[in-house]
Amino acid sequence: MQPLPPRERLIFALDVPDADAARRLVERLGDSVGFYKVGLELMTAGGYHELLDWLAARGKKIFADLKFYDIPATVAGAIRGLNGRGVTFTTVHGHASIVEAAVGAARDLKILAVTVLTSFDRADVDELGLGVEVERLVLARARRAQAAGAAGVIASGVEAPAIRRECGAGFTIVTPGIRPAENRPADDQKRVLTVERAFAAGADYIVVGRPIRDAADPRAAAEAMQAAILAGCGRAA
Repeated sequence: MQPLPPRERLIFALDVPDADAARRLVERLGDSVGFYKVGLELMTAGGYHELLDWLAARGKKIFADLKFYDIPATVAGAIRGLNGRGVTFTTVHGHASIVEAAVGAARDLKILAVTVLTSFDRADVDELGLGVEVERLVLARARRAQAAGAAGVIASGVEAPAIRRECGAGFTIVTPGIRPAENRPADDQKRVLTVERAFAAGADYIVVGRPIRDAADPRAAAEAMQAAILAGCGRAA
């Protein structure tokens, strides 16, 4: 398995109100970011597929983070609509039948299973009536997703070491909820880590949104994140 280039390990969450704002931000970031998460906010704003094509034409990698959760036949149909758009990853919720349907419909993209959202903690899991520790639930869903053919999972860096031990080096771990240690905001993310700790824990990619998007100079913030990734990958190697 070829090592991932460090600069491809940063996935920027393009969480903005519309496609025009997305294009402006991509142009402002320039070559500081090469991989973009394009999610539900842009999906409902219109022009989603056109934006994917625009990113692909500029050599950008794409993570279509749509977290599909429906009956397997519907999920399979949705995945088929993303084939041929230059998408590297897309997401489904980590139920085995859904993952299997998505994997079966995917031609040129990889399926990642959502384990437990990083905005959830034990109280949220208890509210769902599951009655288990978050890490235990994440690990169980990761195992089932791997067995169903997923390329990897979306998971907090808090649970990444256990996933890496159970699922091996070839299983992709994409970790959201990354926050700089010196600038931890009060937001909806609960199970968070710094860049360096995420890679030390076993993450392959990190997803970063607000710390770059809301910075006074987003490009400089992205380059600082890239420098932290390079340092973190070196220590994790």
